[in-house]
Amino acid sequence: MTTRILILGAAGRDFHDFNVLYRDDPTTEVVAFTATQIPDIADRRYPQELAGDRYPDGIPIVAEDDLERLIAAERIDQVVFAYSDVGHAHVMHLAARANAAGASFLLTGDETMLASTKPVISVTAVRTGAGKSQTSRKIRGIVAASGRTAAAVRHPMPYGNLVKQRLQRFVTFADLDTADATIEEREEYEPYLRDGAIVFAGADYEAILRAAEEEAQVILWDGGNNDTPFFRPDVDICVVDPHRSGHEVNYWPGEANLRRAGAVIVNKIDTANPDDLKTLRRSIAAVNPKATVTEAASVVSVENPSMIEGKKVLVVEDGPTTTHGEMAYGAGWVAARQHGAAEIIDPRPHAVGSLADVFARYPHLEKVLPAMGYGEAQRADLRKTIHNACTEAEVVVIGTPIDLSGVLDLDVPAVRVFYDLEEKSGPTLEELIAPALEG
Repeated sequence: MTTRILILGAAGRDFHDFNVLYRDDPTTEVVAFTATQIPDIADRRYPQELAGDRYPDGIPIVAEDDLERLIAAERIDQVVFAYSDVGHAHVMHLAARANAAGASFLLTGDETMLASTKPVISVTAVRTGAGKSQTSRKIRGIVAASGRTAAAVRHPMPYGNLVKQRLQRFVTFADLDTADATIEEREEYEPYLRDGAIVFAGADYEAILRAAEEEAQVILWDGGNNDTPFFRPDVDICVVDPHRSGHEVNYWPGEANLRRAGAVIVNKIDTANPDDLKTLRRSIAAVNPKATVTEAASVVSVENPSMIEGKKVLVVEDGPTTTHGEMAYGAGWVAARQHGAAEIIDPRPHAVGSLADVFARYPHLEKVLPAMGYGEAQRADLRKTIHNACTEAEVVVIGTPIDLSGVLDLDVPAVRVFYDLEEKSGPTLEELIAPALEG
């Protein structure tokens, strides 16, 4: 008897789980993927070229809102949850909806981790925006300084043509232009490319891993959101955020990352509330007492700080961190405060189109503009919103990891903010990754 499966996803983990667990399994049939979190990914298909010969028409991607109707209409036996950075209650409400509609509910685990022939260093987090990427970039630099080549493999962000995005390799900024990379993709890839690194991403992580192994002596998994690793790690590092103390045990699958990790990085201690730090330390000790703990600062710098002092500023921050990551501010806001901005303006009255919808959906955002740019239309809305806000603001403070001025062709005064990890106590990153380098 064939088990009919519905996979709940957001154009990332869902495709990976399908490829690893179900694509070649004759006892199962994946009827559809659902979509959430990311705009404009529903009403597409996972293509036959990726789905395989068992799916000659590909697999439809539909809105998650249709869960109960799909279970009934398609006689679904099992619902598989396959996305990240959501509260435990959110996951269990979906489980209850699936069970009430007559289907079982599954959370996948280590069976989705691919084994590598090379040492794997994994960097995950308990929430998106905790500081995975700055940690990963520093680790890549350490590996390079040791005389070894590290390939950075990023969590999937296949929002375009999935066939073309099956296996992506980025070495130059021109590669990003060729791939028509979104703002979200550029934020993750550009800092690596500036440092001379090779970055892999895409939709088929078996093919991606094997390609990375051909070029690198060390594989660096730079996870997305707070997802678990796609590759089985030899060194397992989890980054936690004291600005969201308590979230480390209340969000899926971030709590699993914390409980599994051999090393925990407590980031942003330089800007954290001391009481929140104490709470977080107790939480780590309670759920993973065997892990080593390193405390670090996220050091913020500005390319031209004199442009901020005494000025009214518009702060633009990383989109996922400030939206479903639930952070009301980021590095740009911190930089504006540190460098004496006269006022951080409210961007909401200036928002247009999809950006106005984002503010309606995430009411905790009051003083920062999330850099949402998943497609051409949304990038146009972001550019228009920034220009509208600059009728009030004198300077734009760009807290994203890329130069938005160039991507959006902004015609307004702007300064960029940078942030880097600096260990303050506990084992250094060199010490944490030594087992992988020695191996």
